[in-house]
Amino acid sequence: MKPTDGMDPKGLIYEAYQIEEIGGAECRSIFLDWALSLPEGYETAAALRHLIERYADSLPDHPMSAVLRDGLTSVVSPRRRGGWRSRPRN
Repeated sequence: MKPTDGMDPKGLIYEAYQIEEIGGAECRSIFLDWALSLPEGYETAAALRHLIERYADSLPDHPMSAVLRDGLTSVVSPRRRGGWRSRPRN
């Protein structure tokens, strides 16, 4: 049974650390799945800090560690940019 917690409810990050010879592309894909599966209201930055402390600090050379750290530095609240709705109506 894989260990899960509130910050990794599906155990995706845990599983990524268990896969031998996983690459950066696979880790980014798993990270995206993890981010999209977080329940509404979760603070992504807090979840990432928890996961970094739980996994990345002890395995700094693992590709998922880099992905988690990159995710933490680029966490921004989503906002709509451009598109047809941004133009003023006549």
